[in-house]
This record gives sequence, structure tokens and C-alpha cells, in this order.
Amino acid sequence: MADITDFTKLDIRVGTIIEASTFPEAKRSAYQLTIDFGEPIGIKKSSAQITDLYTPETLKGKQVLAVVNFPPRQIANFVSEVLVLGTYSQDGVVLIKPDQKVANGDKLG
Repeated sequence: MADITDFTKLDIRVGTIIEASTFPEAKRSAYQLTIDFGEPIGIKKSSAQITDLYTPETLKGKQVLAVVNFPPRQIANFVSEVLVLGTYSQDGVVLIKPDQKVANGDKLG
């Protein structure tokens, strides 16, 4: 069973998607995202399997929550630097996001 110290090891931050594009090289349908987490984290990239409910056009400008302290992961020809968080719903992955606009880099806590 996990405890609070396990949770506190995760650095979960708010970022704004500034670019989204299809990722045809991925084994499973995914998008390549460029996300601005503000200072000091900056801009990071992520591969996200969120194609069922989102298009690249609807993702641009959307704020999301992501784990920013996992090691980078090579996915096909792309390095994913952060893990965007979502829930597995009946129709596909639904992104976890703030219900109000907040500053990029704000920490979940």
C-alpha cells in the first residue's frame, strides 16, 4: 500500500499546451505535445494517448496536469519528458485539468 511519502515524491505541475501534432510513428495512437510549465521548469514535450476525445486543434491552449520528475522516455523517434495525467473513461482518456486558469508551473499539493 502506498503512503503519503510516496505521493510527495511526485512533482505534479500545471502546464499549457502550446503545440499538438499527430504522432504516426507511435505504436498506439498518440499526439506529440509541447507544454509550457513556466519557470523554472520551462517547455517540455510529451507523448499522450489522448486521440479518442481530443484533436490537435482542441488541445492548443488547454491547461493540463503532468508529472514532471519522471525520467525521459524514448517513444519511437520522440523523447517524452513529462507524463500528462488523465482518467480512463468509457469513451477514452479524459485529461485532468484545473477548473480555473492558473499559473503555469503551479504545483499540485
